[in-house]
Amino acid sequence: MPVVSVIIPTHNRAQFLYSAIASVLNQTYQDFEILVIDDNSKDNTQEVVKNFHDTRIKYIRHEKNKGEAGTRNTGIKHSNGRYIAFLDDDDEWLPEKLELQIDLLQNSPQEVGCIYTGFLTVDETKRKVLQRSIPSKRGYIYYDMFIRNYIGKPSTVMLKKECFKRIDLFDENIAFGTDYDMWIRISRDFHIDYIEKPMVLYCKHKNALSADLAVRNKGMEMLFKKHNRFFMLNRKGHGEFYMYLGIFYCCAGDVRKGRKALLKAITLYPFQIRSYCNLGLSFLNAGKFIKAREFRVRCYSLLRSLFHT
Repeated sequence: MPVVSVIIPTHNRAQFLYSAIASVLNQTYQDFEILVIDDNSKDNTQEVVKNFHDTRIKYIRHEKNKGEAGTRNTGIKHSNGRYIAFLDDDDEWLPEKLELQIDLLQNSPQEVGCIYTGFLTVDETKRKVLQRSIPSKRGYIYYDMFIRNYIGKPSTVMLKKECFKRIDLFDENIAFGTDYDMWIRISRDFHIDYIEKPMVLYCKHKNALSADLAVRNKGMEMLFKKHNRFFMLNRKGHGEFYMYLGIFYCCAGDVRKGRKALLKAITLYPFQIRSYCNLGLSFLNAGKFIKAREFRVRCYSLLRSLFHT
């Protein structure tokens, strides 16, 4: 039986999938299986998988589209490893990712159920590093998770498989943010630790699910409804939730609704400077709002890279 089950959900991204699988096969730690879960793709996904002649790779295809959560759940149900690691089909791992996580998880106290890592956001075409994200929260971070999603990208995460016996699988009723919902539930029952070094290349491109702002807004509203009681107990987390909701509405073109959400964010937590900045930007049209935010993010990323070199 493999130690780690690597689950790669995929849907119509054959152009990225080869690099994702190759980055697993190039790991310094090799005791794993790879489960490629094809969510009813219409491209040449199956042919891409067949190009790898490695018996550790298993290909499972959905006859009907089950979405992000359903696809991950299929992988978990078919997994044989003691540990579960997720890799999105458009991301890549750096070679030591699994080795570092296995070593830390096996030498951690029993209450630690999840290890995540830092990651680099890279441009799809030029492979230029756009942003460096470094972990900052470990231990019992349940209440911190209502401020923001500190664990972040699924591709950075390794979990003990036993976690799912206690907290159940991904919620297939949530349109977007199923990973955030899972990390909230994981952090409620388990301690969290991290590898500070970036071990994942997160590819930013126009076809990413997170780029579908309508789906993203709907998912955030569903997530808030599910965890409403806990968000309301933390005014800072409650305020930041509405700040991000306001940002997403503005990016989707509904600046009026976005401005309303940003004003509510300030009412709930008036000490968050970013809420005021984004409220000011909301008086621009959607296109200028997006460009102004992208410029601010690039400046912030540059400053972070200077202080981490």
